[in-house]
Amino acid sequence: MITPILPLFLTATLGAGPAVVGLIEGVAEATASILKLVSGRVVDRRRNHKALVLGGYGISNAARPLIGLVFAWGWVLVLRFFDRVGKGLRTAPRDALVAASVPAEMRGRAFGFHRAMDHAGATVGPLVAFVLLQAEVPLRTVFLVSVVPGFLLMGLLGWGLPARPPGRVEAKPLPPLRWGVLDARLRALVVAAGGLAFATAPEAFLVLWAAAGGMEIAWVPLLWAAAHAVRMVVAGGGGVLSDRWGRLPVVVTGWSARVVMLVLLALAGGGLPVVWTLFLLYAAATAFTEGAERALIGDLAGAVQKGTAFGLYHMLSGLLALPGALLFGLIWEGIGMTAAFLTAAFLTTAAAAVLIGFSRKA
Repeated sequence: MITPILPLFLTATLGAGPAVVGLIEGVAEATASILKLVSGRVVDRRRNHKALVLGGYGISNAARPLIGLVFAWGWVLVLRFFDRVGKGLRTAPRDALVAASVPAEMRGRAFGFHRAMDHAGATVGPLVAFVLLQAEVPLRTVFLVSVVPGFLLMGLLGWGLPARPPGRVEAKPLPPLRWGVLDARLRALVVAAGGLAFATAPEAFLVLWAAAGGMEIAWVPLLWAAAHAVRMVVAGGGGVLSDRWGRLPVVVTGWSARVVMLVLLALAGGGLPVVWTLFLLYAAATAFTEGAERALIGDLAGAVQKGTAFGLYHMLSGLLALPGALLFGLIWEGIGMTAAFLTAAFLTTAAAAVLIGFSRKA
């Protein structure tokens, strides 16, 4: 509900400029990225997944609705910081819990289902916000209404989430965090995923691309919701296929499809049919590997270091996404939209080559 309207609230209601929007999101995502590794190490040491997951979701669900009460962008920065603290605390323990709770042959399906449900929320939420705004509900009220699904979520987690995964490994001294002792294929995936994050075209620029192609701003929330509906279907299917075909073939196929779509985005002309088609196809390409990537991390990580492995994966991807977005924007502004997308395509190809090369050596 909140993600698509937060930039509008900052600029239209609080009078902040684009630089402030970038500052808030940059600080928020950097905070989450670093804490993902910290929480991964903590859960490997303490083995209490539920406490970190509940705490992380609780902090986020307390901070987000409060944005509707503020009257200065500085307070939005503070609340987004705590929102991302919550995300940083919960992500690695949650993924480690999923990975340890299912047999290896169903891990792709499990992560695909998780990603599908995440995108389902990202489909329904903007639609709810769109309906509320069309009914002339104030922006501030939309933020406050978001406390309802957050409250329901906390009840569900408190009732249904085990403290530790079934068949858990008993707590042992945690090995030191040393890059060299990790599985070589795991290192390759973490590095390649970081490169992919660096190469990814930020969603804000995809919206600008759609607007340049003739999309009216009023329709952007619906385009956003449709893209996540596509991701919901594709993420689940991609996870299942990774159980059948193998993780690496699915990952390489999906990353290769990204390259093709980035080239098409760079070279395509305008018109609403083209905008809708390419926007949704690019969404499908990005979602296809989400379950397979996480399942592969779960396959390659040792039983006592799954939290650490997921923390490394999410941290490096999050940190590299920031300079990647800056580079994309600088190329867009200095050379042009076409050059920005073609550069992203080249970098994505390089990330796929790193994964294939190191995996074969391993």
